[in-house]
Amino acid sequence: MGSGRTWVLGAVFCSSVLLGCQGCGKKQETAAPEVFRLPVLAMKVVAGDIEDVIEYAGSIKAEKEATVYPRVSGKIIEKSRREGDRVAKGEAIAYVDRDEVGLKFEKSPVDSPIDGVVGGVYVDVGSSVTPQTPVALVVCGEQVKVNVYVPEKYLPRIRPGRPARVFSDVYPNREFEGRIARVSPVLNQDNRAFMVEISVDNASRELKSGMFVRAHIPLERKQGVPLILKEAVQGRDEDTYVFVVDNGTARVRKVRLGLRSGAYYEAAEGLSPGESVVIMGQQRLRDGMAVSVEEKK
Repeated sequence: MGSGRTWVLGAVFCSSVLLGCQGCGKKQETAAPEVFRLPVLAMKVVAGDIEDVIEYAGSIKAEKEATVYPRVSGKIIEKSRREGDRVAKGEAIAYVDRDEVGLKFEKSPVDSPIDGVVGGVYVDVGSSVTPQTPVALVVCGEQVKVNVYVPEKYLPRIRPGRPARVFSDVYPNREFEGRIARVSPVLNQDNRAFMVEISVDNASRELKSGMFVRAHIPLERKQGVPLILKEAVQGRDEDTYVFVVDNGTARVRKVRLGLRSGAYYEAAEGLSPGESVVIMGQQRLRDGMAVSVEEKK
């Protein structure tokens, strides 16, 4: 009985000694400290098209419009056209009864000098008129124009025949294609700008004379160039740079910017499509720092 208990205790003691000896001579392993990574938002450099565009406001005006005057003095006795009515060249808009005493005349028509639409009738039946009294306005709205004043510094880059676009808040999702029809050879001394006339096809007659619009004039267009968001650009003037992410590390990269359109810059030098650049989180970023990247969708 006694010898049995002694054997069990001895076995436990030997096991403890053996386990203790197995740990002898080995250094205790410790986990390496985790590297801090600054969280940033990044985007891929994309290849795309970009335009350098200037924008100015103006008003629509029909390319052909005419104020209609009577040929004789008298009183308006009849109106044969109203605003919005179509009228052909030579058709009467109103008739005048001559007011010469003692003589009887046939009523004198007030004829339209052009084909178009009556934009306004300025007299009522019974109104007295003379050959200097405007009776109506006729507009031919299939072609319209917009006149805008552009600063003189852009003169070398604007030529007749170049494309332009017109936008109206009335049609928020529409773009009306036009072309530069004329560039004034005379500079306006008051605002140091010159007048540019843009001609727009208006077969749908959606653009009305007097309507306020915005005219976009492209100065230059490039296709398939590297594009980045303006938020990626740091520095200014000739000393501009971005942070490029490479294998979890942010590196400073000098870039030369080209055209700008809206939120995007052309990266003329320094970047290639597919590279990842930081667009948010640069305030604490330094060259060579480890980063945790979230890609902008």
